[in-house]
Amino acid sequence: MKSIIRHLAKMLIPRSYQTSIKTIKTLILSSPIAEKGFQWGQNFTINGESSTITTNHCQSHLENGNTPSNALEAYFNSHTEGLGILKWKHYFNIYHRHLSKFVGQKVQVLEVGVASGGSLEMWKNYFGSNCQIYGVDIEEACKAYEKDSIKIFIGDQTDRNFWKRFKSEVPTLDIVIDDGGHEPEQQIATLEELLPHLRPGGVYICEDIHGTLNQFHTYISGLTHNLNALQEFGYKPIKSGSGLASFSTYFQDAIQSFHLYPFVVVIERSETPVSEFVAPLQGSKWLVLTK
Repeated sequence: MKSIIRHLAKMLIPRSYQTSIKTIKTLILSSPIAEKGFQWGQNFTINGESSTITTNHCQSHLENGNTPSNALEAYFNSHTEGLGILKWKHYFNIYHRHLSKFVGQKVQVLEVGVASGGSLEMWKNYFGSNCQIYGVDIEEACKAYEKDSIKIFIGDQTDRNFWKRFKSEVPTLDIVIDDGGHEPEQQIATLEELLPHLRPGGVYICEDIHGTLNQFHTYISGLTHNLNALQEFGYKPIKSGSGLASFSTYFQDAIQSFHLYPFVVVIERSETPVSEFVAPLQGSKWLVLTK
């Protein structure tokens, strides 16, 4: 059992993490404001409680995590025989929060990283009989898990030509879950190829983003800056009268939100495009600013 756990840990934690940690830290913390935020988070406390992680603290979390809060976690907890599934326990609430709207719908789901195949069956059970599940893995043996409504593609997730072939066979997706190789370059290539391939309202999940100075997280941090772009910002007439308005960029049209969780990033596509952002002026009495 210990050897299996060690093997699984190697699968989860990217090889590059330990070797590049000093280089990444230098790059990320080269900005004084980034360093300020990082250090504040390192020393974060609530009501003066110690920020030190203790054995009792970890045991408390393990004991409090035994009660399933949704159908996915209940399935995982009851899955004691059959194809293997490896997921961090806190993922199930994240999945349910962002994916429950698809339950019972005709939905196209891709999981990158098939491994032992158990999670593909879990998704099928959760979303229902109307869903189509796709799996991508570099291991040829994973083809054995293919069956009705579960199709397996064999390929390298850093290979852009592979994704081109995949997208020609799978014209659209509603959900992508990247549980593949966990290396930043793999996660970046997969996101760049598949995020534009999602339908409006689709959800992109990348998991197992490990390490406080992870390069993929840095990439996401840069990507999120595009949500704050201002185009021709100023006063202009709007439908309800006068106010502030900013025309949206193509990125803001397509991407509704980013959500950061421990080890996980969730990106949600907009249901409908947003042509502009507006801040209407309401009321009749306004403070005259002197400074």
